[in-house]
Amino acid sequence: GPPGAMRSVRARYLVYFQYLGTGFNGVAAVRGSQRAIGVQNYLEEAAERLNSVEPVRFTISSRTDAGVHALSNTAHLDVQRRPGQPPFSPEVVAQALNTHLRHPAIRVLQVFRVPSDFHARRAATSRTYLYRLATGCPGPDQLPVFERNLCWALRTDCLDVPAMQEAAQHLLGTHDFSAFQSAGSPAASPVRTLRRASVSPGPTSPFVLPQENRKLHFWTLEFESQSFLYRQVRRMTAVLVAVGLGVLTPTQVRVILESQDPLGKYQAHPAPAHGLFLKSVLYGGLRDLGPASC
Repeated sequence: GPPGAMRSVRARYLVYFQYLGTGFNGVAAVRGSQRAIGVQNYLEEAAERLNSVEPVRFTISSRTDAGVHALSNTAHLDVQRRPGQPPFSPEVVAQALNTHLRHPAIRVLQVFRVPSDFHARRAATSRTYLYRLATGCPGPDQLPVFERNLCWALRTDCLDVPAMQEAAQHLLGTHDFSAFQSAGSPAASPVRTLRRASVSPGPTSPFVLPQENRKLHFWTLEFESQSFLYRQVRRMTAVLVAVGLGVLTPTQVRVILESQDPLGKYQAHPAPAHGLFLKSVLYGGLRDLGPASC
């Protein structure tokens, strides 16, 4: 246009958001289908209210499966306002998204303005997942209703946690994790570096009544890596649980890893989605970023 004509500014934002995964077909948008809905569908629907010149599309950092939860996932999006209108502040974007989100199980935590070449998935330097187990639960009806979709209730009273911790050590470091990869993985290489794998007594659930407290115990598994293969965490969890139940030895876990065979008996049935939570996604140059306590 002529010199001095007002230009349309495209602003990129990094959004931190959380969701209870129970009602969703995963985080990714489901296109052209009425029944199956992803978290991204609701986020993009809410973003329509920002009246961007180009429709807003969310680029999600970490794709989670149906039923998997996120304490904190991230995505980037671009908002292009009409010429002459300044970019929205991150606070306005956060408030608009939360105001117009039409699903009660999704919440935007925080929004940051980022450079226009920032990529939420590629720039992530660390992802941490946690998996919650419950023991001492003979049947699903023994679990408090509040915990139903938030942990894997094992039909056992005890787990050999030291053996699980020993087995987890075999998974640490850089390996070909093919044995823990589900089919349909878009990953070019099966090599990953697992920085942390911990098994610890979980915090006591506030939803367990005193009279039930003696039987029910909760356990937390945590895994950290720059990125994970498709269903890698749930397959590793299934194998560590098999160790905890005495079905496998810690040494056999190393053998499974070295086999690079994803069709092995123990990891072929991944741990259920409902016990898994994406806990955090971190960025190298943005150490100060991340949901502040509100």
